[in-house]
Amino acid sequence: MRVLVVEDHRTLSALIASGLRREAMAVDTAFDGRAALEQLAATRYDVVVLDRDLPGIHGDEVCRRMVADGSDTRVLMLTAAAAVRDRVEGLGLGADDYLPKPFDFAELVARIRALARRCAPAVPPILDNGDLTLDPARRVALRAGRRLDLSPKEFAVLQHLLAADGRIVSAEELLERVWDEAADPFTSTVKTTIGRLRLKLGQPPAIHTVREGGYRIGEP
Repeated sequence: MRVLVVEDHRTLSALIASGLRREAMAVDTAFDGRAALEQLAATRYDVVVLDRDLPGIHGDEVCRRMVADGSDTRVLMLTAAAAVRDRVEGLGLGADDYLPKPFDFAELVARIRALARRCAPAVPPILDNGDLTLDPARRVALRAGRRLDLSPKEFAVLQHLLAADGRIVSAEELLERVWDEAADPFTSTVKTTIGRLRLKLGQPPAIHTVREGGYRIGEP
């Protein structure tokens, strides 16, 4: 899942971003409306966490432009204003959900995941292939009943491959959907992560390399 956090308070932005990365999300950040629009034009995001009271281009205007451009990115609007009228205004602008500050981080994560499910093809709540099972909600992955000790990136790669349901997934796609803007596209980060994941999955091999194509779990 690729998420853009647009929040001008840098400490709060860093806390949100680091927390979401621990939940195996790829997270980029922007600190004002203009930067947010530039990143939205360059990258496909599943969800934008959008502070309403942004400097420069206001969060309301960012939301309006996203709607005008026909963006299918879901918008979760944040604001310090908790009045019903403010929530109604935010939703009326095209936001998909609204969360007043201060908020519980677990609720933020749950709302982001719920919004992401709306913009993605429907996938089973439990992903499996052969003796591999992954529960995205509980953040649990098993092989032959054995719980796997995976890092957030390893978990996200495994989740993306299982969700592909036998489709070949390129390294470029994994880099776009699992990593954030800080990732260097010219490094071997995807290959290295796949290598560590293969070691943890054990034998027989579960992830297959398709020459000049990418990676696949299971048959097409």
